[in-house]
Amino acid sequence: MTDWLDDINWNSDGLVPAIAQDHKTGRVLMMAWMNREALTLTATEQRAIYWSRSRGKLWRKGEESGHVQKLHELRLDCDADVVILLVEQLGGIACHTGRESCFYRVYADGAWQTVDPVLKDPHAIYQGGHPHE
Repeated sequence: MTDWLDDINWNSDGLVPAIAQDHKTGRVLMMAWMNREALTLTATEQRAIYWSRSRGKLWRKGEESGHVQKLHELRLDCDADVVILLVEQLGGIACHTGRESCFYRVYADGAWQTVDPVLKDPHAIYQGGHPHE
């Protein structure tokens, strides 16, 4: 039997892009990276666990902010090089800016316009810590 992780086309750094999507509304909340360990733990623990490229370590989404992503379903695309996590976003905030989604800017009139409100001040979310958890 093949390891399900071997079915994934990992990039040259051993990572795969992971898109978190709200399991009810379908809204794209964020994109991050996963290595084999992060994806294995995500499936095992049924919560989103990513690989932080900047810090070179596992990043359990919500470990600092409390905004955990509970996994409902894990999907792999046709080229086996992107995964989608259908999640329940606890607290309703996925972005470190305090917004529901990291995709809060819309291109209009030659510039990026911010269209989504801050639901919670990032300083109130991250007590003295780095805003990227």
